[in-house]
Amino acid sequence: MQTEPYIQPPHAPDSNPILCIVGPTGAGKTHLAMSLAEHARSIGLTIELISMDSALVYRGLDIGSAKPTKAEQSAVTHHLIDILEPTEVYSAARFAQDATRLCTEIRSRGNIPVVVGGTMLYWRAWAHGLSSLPPANPEIRMRLDEEGKAISWPAMHDKLAKVDPVTAARLKPNDSQRVQRALEVFEITGKPMSTLLEDSPSDDGREGSAIPVWIHLISLEPSDRARLHQNLEKRFDEMLAAGFMDEVKTLRMNSALHADLPAIRSVGYRQAWEFLNGEIDAEQMRYKALAATRQLGKRQLTWLRAIADRNTFDPFNPAELAAALDFCKKNLTK
Repeated sequence: MQTEPYIQPPHAPDSNPILCIVGPTGAGKTHLAMSLAEHARSIGLTIELISMDSALVYRGLDIGSAKPTKAEQSAVTHHLIDILEPTEVYSAARFAQDATRLCTEIRSRGNIPVVVGGTMLYWRAWAHGLSSLPPANPEIRMRLDEEGKAISWPAMHDKLAKVDPVTAARLKPNDSQRVQRALEVFEITGKPMSTLLEDSPSDDGREGSAIPVWIHLISLEPSDRARLHQNLEKRFDEMLAAGFMDEVKTLRMNSALHADLPAIRSVGYRQAWEFLNGEIDAEQMRYKALAATRQLGKRQLTWLRAIADRNTFDPFNPAELAAALDFCKKNLTK
């Protein structure tokens, strides 16, 4: 499980800007992208979509991740979907490298790349770069995993607080993945992660930082939060009706999968896993999954609203949604 240190954000000052459609979960990003692709075909252009979603990279996570349907993937070429087994790990640094490479390859074919998704850490890495941290060490990571399971992750969080109180203060005690990574960085370098980040700062795409000139950012931000929540509730119930629990049962047949893997920690899957473990009942599973989905959307919106000069449209307002499509149409450039 290797975490690549990201070096520099890509810059393409001599190329036309790349369209990037973002927004919280359930905002209609895929629908807008598919509408744009249909328009492109009508004028003799071809769009290829690059998924910026941390759950869609995994094979077998289909229903619960709201993965584009087979028909949608057949109609428009999609990239970075179903590229890994759920036992594997995908990083923001790797996404930045993959997305940059794909944009170049798509343009070399005479087609138009469009990046679509809501994983904002991936956006940060692609648009702005990440501070350089050491690659993962499999031996240290395995040992920390075993220790965490033996003494609990809150206890590991306490260990982190002694060597890196700044990082510990921003992490939840049960956030095993990030607590593990912070302890690993300290063991590898002998320095707290917080110190390394201060020594190697990068523009993180938040706090008002400007959008790079080589990106057109289209942000779908629903004004009616209650309606968004209703839509998310309806979507989750439709996922259950479509066989989501059977999908998770199939995943559980793989003995290599466990609750601490990033794939299984995805919203919805984590709660379904707990239910099938007998830790919660069906009603609690639905409630917790919906609460986690709402929290994800809230975090995404908080991140987006801190990005200066984004092009914002309300997907629940038909006129604004049409304006978003028009904006994309006007900026369709190879």
